[in-house]
Amino acid sequence: MQREYDAIKSGAGIRLIDDRLVIRVSGDDRVSFLHGMCSADVKSLLPGKLARTLFLTEHAHVIADCFIYALQEQVFWLEVERPRWRFIREHLERFLVADDVEMEELDTLGVLDIEGPASIEAVTGCFCETARELEQWQHLKRDGFQIANLPRHGGPAFTVIAERTVLAAMAERMKRSFPEIRELNARTLETIRVENGIALIGTDTNERTLALEARLEPAIAFNKGCYVGQETVERATARGALKRRLYGLRFTAKEMPSLGASIQLGDKEVGHLTSIALSPAAGIIGLAILHHSAWAVGTSVSLTGDNGTVTGRVCELPFQELPPSGGAET
Repeated sequence: MQREYDAIKSGAGIRLIDDRLVIRVSGDDRVSFLHGMCSADVKSLLPGKLARTLFLTEHAHVIADCFIYALQEQVFWLEVERPRWRFIREHLERFLVADDVEMEELDTLGVLDIEGPASIEAVTGCFCETARELEQWQHLKRDGFQIANLPRHGGPAFTVIAERTVLAAMAERMKRSFPEIRELNARTLETIRVENGIALIGTDTNERTLALEARLEPAIAFNKGCYVGQETVERATARGALKRRLYGLRFTAKEMPSLGASIQLGDKEVGHLTSIALSPAAGIIGLAILHHSAWAVGTSVSLTGDNGTVTGRVCELPFQELPPSGGAET
């Protein structure tokens, strides 16, 4: 894992993401419909732009997130986590009455994630020199490849979408052309996600989690018009009355705590451990949505699960790079 981690931090690593699905959204009412259904400012999303967005219930509970691409062909692509598409579709179809909107699963398309500061060199060398001009959250199409400057895990990265067989062949070509590129596994990408404090919907959230509790503000356009869940988001933002919020936890024990372990502050349960990773930079770290009584950075908490009881300290997100044997963050 160390070599893969180093590649993300100082070089480049690639991974075909099998659990992503691309949905084509077309029709004359596609803009107004999606604008009212998700947290992104779809009406301002010009062709060549993309954004992370959320689908929320009327009470701003998180259903799913996705990346929305505005294409030149007067269509949108939604790049979603495959297991959550069912929930998104059910939610959208509840509100889809007389709107001229069509949704098509493009199941033959694959998604290639290219992570690290050298990702730009890999992309321009194998796909398109013009990609060098892309700023973050921009994309272009060249020779059947949709290329996006997309920091999906929080650091410099590109995404390429194309037919699965073509994309797999191109990934092999990249590894031959750039021997320093590492093929990434899911565990390394999970470590990067946890380090950056990015909530994974359905893992760090449940059906009762509010968007602001999971620190999903970057996926919300606060200056847009009405959308499903907006009233609750605006009320929580104005009042600042959240009782729970996503925080990091850092452990000095050698044993990994159990996922789902109960987090105790004194004799009070303040949350459950939802993500865990072994970071080469920060040691054993995790994520949890905590009660406000445990928000103070450095607070000591105990976790009880299948691996027994361990002690952790509350950290701000993203995690700071500390030696594994260090103390709590300040």
